Amino acid sequence: MSADQMSVGEMLAATVPMARTLGLAYQEITTERAVVRLPDQPDYHNHVGGPHAGAMFTLAESASGAIVIAAFGHLLDRVVPLAVRAEISYKKLAMGPVTATAVLGRPAVDVIEELDAGGRPEFPVAVTLTREDGAVTGEMTVVWILRPHS
Repeated sequence: MSADQMSVGEMLAATVPMARTLGLAYQEITTERAVVRLPDQPDYHNHVGGPHAGAMFTLAESASGAIVIAAFGHLLDRVVPLAVRAEISYKKLAMGPVTATAVLGRPAVDVIEELDAGGRPEFPVAVTLTREDGAVTGEMTVVWILRPHS
């Protein structure tokens, strides 16, 4: 299967070893949102039996990367998307599978306009982490930049 035929989720699973290691499931990826699921895996539990904070961070960052590729993947011949900083808040105990839902914090068209004007646009991606019962277990903001190729 060529890169052109791969979905964003398939491409990320193929090219990001940590996502593969954690068994992340890319459930929905559009330019509007990305939904990624971390299955319940005892090998990645913490001391209280839920997913380790590092696994939840990776889940959230992976969801943010998925929406960035969905929204700006058509620009990869011009730019490299890079995460420049991230902040996470753990709200409630996560047990069982956890789902991350990511949304862009700026309209994609605004980001592209800034790029076209010669800028290096930064934009946030907000990610919500939820348990199967819908309870919010964490929130993360990842700030991305579209760095033009030199």
